[in-house]
Amino acid sequence: MFMKKLLFVVFLSISLFGKSNAADGDSIWSANFIHDIYLNFSQPSYYDSLLNTHVNDTYMSCDVIFDGRTMPTIGVKFKGNSSFNNPSVKKSMKLDFNYYVPGQDFDGIKKVNLNNGFKDPSFLREKIALDFMNSHGVFSPRCTYARVYFNNIYWGLYDLVEEVDSKFLKQRFPDDDGNLYKGDPSGDTKWYGSAASAYYSHYELNSSSTVINWSDLVQLLNLANNSVPSVYFDTLETVLDSWSFLNYMAAQNLFANLDSYAGSGHNYYAYNDSTYFKFHWIAWDVNEAFGNFNMSMSIPQIQNLNYDYLGQASNRPLGQKMLADATYRSMYISSLCAMSADFTNANLDSKIDSLVNLIRPDVYADPNKFFTNAQFENNIIMNVNNTPGIKTFIMARNASLTTQLAPFGCWLGTSETMTTVSQLSVFPNPSATIVTISLPQNWNLGDCFLQIYDVTGNVISTENILNFDNNNYLIATERMANGIYLLSVTNGNGENKRTPIAVIH
Repeated sequence: MFMKKLLFVVFLSISLFGKSNAADGDSIWSANFIHDIYLNFSQPSYYDSLLNTHVNDTYMSCDVIFDGRTMPTIGVKFKGNSSFNNPSVKKSMKLDFNYYVPGQDFDGIKKVNLNNGFKDPSFLREKIALDFMNSHGVFSPRCTYARVYFNNIYWGLYDLVEEVDSKFLKQRFPDDDGNLYKGDPSGDTKWYGSAASAYYSHYELNSSSTVINWSDLVQLLNLANNSVPSVYFDTLETVLDSWSFLNYMAAQNLFANLDSYAGSGHNYYAYNDSTYFKFHWIAWDVNEAFGNFNMSMSIPQIQNLNYDYLGQASNRPLGQKMLADATYRSMYISSLCAMSADFTNANLDSKIDSLVNLIRPDVYADPNKFFTNAQFENNIIMNVNNTPGIKTFIMARNASLTTQLAPFGCWLGTSETMTTVSQLSVFPNPSATIVTISLPQNWNLGDCFLQIYDVTGNVISTENILNFDNNNYLIATERMANGIYLLSVTNGNGENKRTPIAVIH
């Protein structure tokens, strides 16, 4: 499993974790149109009652018509922290179709979230970020748009976001009956001792078990905080799906999404599956992506955020210690390198333009939105107050990461295409002992010059090259440390081909 995920991160940058091509919720999140959700309340002063649902964290009942399908008596409540504490009547909500009527769902989905986009003039941040993370192997909820109506009055355009619940887990992991922890209000991963009660105020536990047991989280935090550096990798691998955490961290850095573990120290889930007993990291609440939670930084500073930025690093020990480990650091850089290759205007601008054209009429018609129509249009390209423009952020962030990652042999941020890279055949990959490199058929091996770089950009000794026959190189990897390496081959005409090699012992 580890080797498969390694190959996925380095070569494919696509999600391989779904269990089937057709999944519950596809009619919601794979649709290319804006959904209509009519919430019909019979209560007098229903809005005041909705405000009370947030105070008491309880549901109230209403009927819903979702894309023409009527579902009677669902649960609805206001949710959120900063997204709730604003003067607008447009609040974020959670809908529970199953709350009053057991078994009631919409396309197999029992809960959804309606997010109000209170700090996003563009209406794009959450949608673009979650789509990108899902397509690049970061466990994340799906996102689309919905027009929401209260008693037939258009209330506004919302982000319609998947709930991280048992359905979400079952679609992505071997099971759904392990412990699911939410890193809120302050899931900093610090060690507060062996008593489970020390963590109750830092995390929220959702468990299907009748016996509430926090010992798995305590074990993870003990190993993450107290394992010695010489065995840190081997020890942590017994309890953590490390790729899921490092991919998550790379994505938060790429998007400068700092209202997350990487910055404020929350807004994530960690699921300990009951099959392999490993924790998997899940992104959550990414509405402030594209540098909108700036940690007191200017827009230029956040566009040029250090590739390994970790806010209050000593208070984020899991991230700090993993990035201090050579193997984990190599994995993290490889993940960020692969993602940065796709985080370009050439790759994303057409998607942005398509989404803007889709939502523009409903943004303009939204009577309760937080920004003007002009600010919506402007923020697609330019900064609005302290909120970075979407397209300019992509350009600046990609340029910054390309420069920052170049010393580590990061070739994926350049104009080189995967077609060019894939013309070198590598087998097996990952490798533990020997890897065979096959050159393009029209290349003369005797005229070729080969070099291997580690993640720091240093050339590995050519003593690792055993011999060659036909058009194949044989490279010994048994003495090479675990990690990602760059193989570069240049022929007599000056043509260069490069490909990654993964070494796992």
